[in-house]
Amino acid sequence: MFKKILIANRGEIACRVIKTARKMGIQTVAVYSDADRNALHVQMADEAVHIGPPPANQSYIVIDKIMEAIRATGAEAVHPGYGFLSENSKFAEALAAEGVAFVGPPVGAIESMGDKITSKKIAQEADVSTVPGYMGLIADADEAVKISGEIGYPVMIKASAGGGGKGMRIAWNDEEAREGFQSSKNEAANSFGDDRIFIEKFVTQPRHIEIQVLCDSHGNGIYLGERECSIQRRNQKVIEEAPSPFLDEATRRAMGEQAVALAHAVGYASAGTVEFIVDGDKNFYFLEMNTRLQVEHPVTELITGVDLVEQMIRVAAGEKLGMSQDDVKLTGWAMESRLYAEDPYRNFLPSIGRLTRYAPPQEVAAGPLLETGKWQGEAPAGDWAVRNDTGVYDGGEISMYYDPMIAKLCTWGPDRASAIEGMRVALDSFEVEGIGHNLPFLSAVMDHPKFVSGDMTTAFIAEEYPEGFDGVTLDSEALRRIAAACAAMHRVAEIRRTRVSGRMDNHERHVGEDWVVSLQGEEYPVTIKADREGSTVKFDDGSELRVASDWTPGDTLARLDVGGAPLVLKVGKISGGFRIRSRGADLKVHVRSPRQAELARLMPEKLPPDTSKLLLCPMPGLIVTVAVEEGQEVQEGQALCTVEAMKMENILRAEKKGVVAKINAGPGDSLAVDDVIMEFE
Repeated sequence: MFKKILIANRGEIACRVIKTARKMGIQTVAVYSDADRNALHVQMADEAVHIGPPPANQSYIVIDKIMEAIRATGAEAVHPGYGFLSENSKFAEALAAEGVAFVGPPVGAIESMGDKITSKKIAQEADVSTVPGYMGLIADADEAVKISGEIGYPVMIKASAGGGGKGMRIAWNDEEAREGFQSSKNEAANSFGDDRIFIEKFVTQPRHIEIQVLCDSHGNGIYLGERECSIQRRNQKVIEEAPSPFLDEATRRAMGEQAVALAHAVGYASAGTVEFIVDGDKNFYFLEMNTRLQVEHPVTELITGVDLVEQMIRVAAGEKLGMSQDDVKLTGWAMESRLYAEDPYRNFLPSIGRLTRYAPPQEVAAGPLLETGKWQGEAPAGDWAVRNDTGVYDGGEISMYYDPMIAKLCTWGPDRASAIEGMRVALDSFEVEGIGHNLPFLSAVMDHPKFVSGDMTTAFIAEEYPEGFDGVTLDSEALRRIAAACAAMHRVAEIRRTRVSGRMDNHERHVGEDWVVSLQGEEYPVTIKADREGSTVKFDDGSELRVASDWTPGDTLARLDVGGAPLVLKVGKISGGFRIRSRGADLKVHVRSPRQAELARLMPEKLPPDTSKLLLCPMPGLIVTVAVEEGQEVQEGQALCTVEAMKMENILRAEKKGVVAKINAGPGDSLAVDDVIMEFE
């Protein structure tokens, strides 16, 4: 076995690999850029080597710099994680030339599966079900239209070397096929330097379901069930689960056997993932093979008890698989939510800055696998495991140079309903402050009826949130529970205030029993009766809720029992009440005496400031270009400037016709959220 492994990556996946290497008694080497000097993976590793400036194309994906770090530390193997150099055949070749093991598949497998046209042909030859389509070179738009008609509309026009949604168009008729071919070809040339295009049938009611395979270099191969990855936004996965709520055992077996057959066809040895598109009738078609560890691998680990990183390392060291297909058992259900530094209230724009608070829920070993890599036994019904794979820490910084992922929060339960409920509580318990993040959106999905039913496709987010995400409106039952909780918490805070030292003589403050709780436009008059075990909150309709908690003023997280059921609230202090966040809702909750409530109803509503004549920066970022000048008339939709953040360029456009009065920022300026870029007459 190796004595030292270098991890050619950063963030949560680097930390994840280090945990398994440490468990195996293997020393680890981290690499880092200037931006990651104080990163968590650097702190966790046994050694760390600086490899250059923040941009990845000057550090993490420069093969020569990684090779220098290997030579300097004497690492015997390299784990590439995912992204960066993980599917770069030239990197694997460079390692082989140096006599260093690549913790991944052979070069030939990377090359074969890295090209979409080649991989489709190999899949067909291996009797893997593929989407009907044309894999040859397409000369021009006329030929694209002819082929599309033969396949049958709708069709998907895709770049062979594509990824991340670039070079991809759906065509429903000849005109769209003609336009889509040229657009895809242009995008592919600009993004990948490869303008080859292929066309295939577009599958309706599609689900994205993938099979995890594991092979060694001795001809052995197994599959470890499937992952449902249909909850996607802009072709990026957001929530994954294992197993899929859609597949039956026969379909699972057929997909798994074909995935292993494809792996054998290219001499695969390592962990890999074969992605399929599955239609509403359970017909499945090969999409592509990812020749690396997937971001969502933890859900497979949680239901199988197999540490995939450990298996990758053992295979790279030449060992045989220690298990057969008959040894693979799927136990319970697992969910993964990807926590991103993206602000859902600003159309998921990237958010960067310092984590003024980062407090994930406590990891709980109630399921098959957490960090130990060993079975822990099944949890009793209703219990769940909690696992959080992360690469950040409290007080750390989210950089503008890299992927916006903060953490991968996973839960395991004996069934799907308990895994979802575990995720709901875990998301409510996850405290992140200082940046915008998608926790509220993840909570909203967990409560969405279509997701809960398991009846979703890859169009779920586009269909259910067509106008974006603007928060959650809670139902009356949830509001009453939060109102009762806040009334009880307010009473605790009031009692604390009566005990402040240094009071005036002969002056005693009494805490009343009658209060009015207002939230989400509703008012709830309540009466509180307290005892040593908690409080009974009575509403004006005569109904009661019992509230018990050990919350004390100043705690930012409240764990309560309300009406016999758990309730977790993120708590912030505002004048006359609390800022409460729960289940995707962000609420201002005021708790007032009846007289205060009466007077509050007479107060005029405070209107937001008028920003209609200002262009505000929607995210922290760098001004790349300014496309207009002072005094220039602009039209609705006209590009005004470009802001770059987290490897993405965002073009800001005019919302209406106007004249530029003043420009406050220029190329190279670094701006914060809501900084004024320009003003209009």
